Amino acid sequence: MSIENRIVCLGWGSLLWKPDPLPLASAWRAGGPLLPLEFARESDGGELAIVLCEQAPPAPTYWAYLQVDSLEAAREWLRRREQIDPQRPEGIGSLDLSSDDVRHPLIAAWAEREGIPAVIWTALPPRSAGQEGRIPSEAEVVRYLNDLQGEPRAHAEAYVRQVPSEIRTPYREAIERQLGWTPRPA
Repeated sequence: MSIENRIVCLGWGSLLWKPDPLPLASAWRAGGPLLPLEFARESDGGELAIVLCEQAPPAPTYWAYLQVDSLEAAREWLRRREQIDPQRPEGIGSLDLSSDDVRHPLIAAWAEREGIPAVIWTALPPRSAGQEGRIPSEAEVVRYLNDLQGEPRAHAEAYVRQVPSEIRTPYREAIERQLGWTPRPA
């Protein structure tokens, strides 16, 4: 069976409320794989993005079908949406269950259970203090957000509040407790 029109994108951050120009073929659905997520990437826009973080506890994710012809096209659409440099293909994760090379067992097990042949996701690493791959401490996260001013602070607060309330992480709990940035009601 062809994977055409059966490719899924996983989401947990701003893709959920701002997917353009990603060509979604369905609404976002709860029930994606439980993945280790944390608010651990200082983004160019000032927000502290939620990213895959191996040390983090598992959190729920969302998924949507894409209207694309191939896994390569899906990867390219997501790369554009995330504004990832074409020279950094590792910033987009993908899985084709027809391949023998399955490096993402949590995602592969979920996709197999759901009968989904191919999956893509944003795979940017944590980034803190200008260092790719550096995971900030809880105190650093709260200090970083608290030190933001004006539009960058408003943008960062909106981002944290818009991440679905089901995605509970230790850093989110610290942000809520110390800054009062609780999720927006659904």
